[in-house]
Amino acid sequence: MATKAKSDVRVLKGQDAEDAVLTYVKQMNRPFGAVDVAANLKGAVPKTATQKILVALAEKGELTQKLYGKTTFFVANQAKLEAVSPEKLASLEAEYKTIDDANKLRVNEIRIGSNELAKLKNTPTDADITVQLNEIINATKNTMARLEPLRSGAPIISSEELAQVDGDWIKWRAEWVRRRKIFNEFWTMATDVLPPQDATALAEDLGIEFDTDEHIAVERGPLCALPNLKRKRV
Repeated sequence: MATKAKSDVRVLKGQDAEDAVLTYVKQMNRPFGAVDVAANLKGAVPKTATQKILVALAEKGELTQKLYGKTTFFVANQAKLEAVSPEKLASLEAEYKTIDDANKLRVNEIRIGSNELAKLKNTPTDADITVQLNEIINATKNTMARLEPLRSGAPIISSEELAQVDGDWIKWRAEWVRRRKIFNEFWTMATDVLPPQDATALAEDLGIEFDTDEHIAVERGPLCALPNLKRKRV
C-alpha cells in the first residue's frame, strides 16, 4: 500500500491555531464554514480543531455564527473591525487612482503593441518578397519574349485573318464531329453481334484508333467549346 506523502505545512496548535483562524476570517471578511477555513489554511489547522476554534471565537464575540439549514457559517464580527479613518480612506483612494491611471496607460501600450504586431504579421517576409519578385521578373521575361517578334518586324496577323482561322476551325471541326458520329453509328451496327474481344481485335486489324483520355480532355476543354452564337433577326 502506498504511503501518503508528508505535508511541509507546520501544524499549529493552541493560541497559534486560534490566531491563524481569526486572522484569516478577518482578512477575507466573508462567511466561511469550518471545512473551507481548514482547506484554505492548507492543513495548518486540522478540520476538527478549526470547528472548535470557530465556535470558541464566536462565543468570545470575535466572530458571528449563522446557521443555514444544517450548515454553520462564521463571519468576522463587523462591530469589531477597525474603522477606516478619513485620512486612510483618502490615501487609499489616491493609491487606487494612481494604480488605475497606470493600468490605463498599460492597456493603451498593449493596444498599440497589438496593432503593431498585427501590421508586422501582415507584412510579407524577406522570403515572401523574394518569391514575389522572382514571379514578377519571370512574368516580365515572358511578356518581353512575346513582344520580341513584333520588334523584329514580323508580320502581324490581322483581325480578318484571325476571323478566317476561327471560321475554318468551326467549319472543319463540325465536319469532323459529323463524320465521327457516322462512324460510331456504323461501327456500333457492325460490331453489335461480336463479343468485345473480337470487336477490339477487328479494330486493331483495320488500324482504327479510338479517342484516348487526352483526346476526350481536349474535347471537353475550352478549345472545343462551341461559340455562343445568337440567331440574327431577319
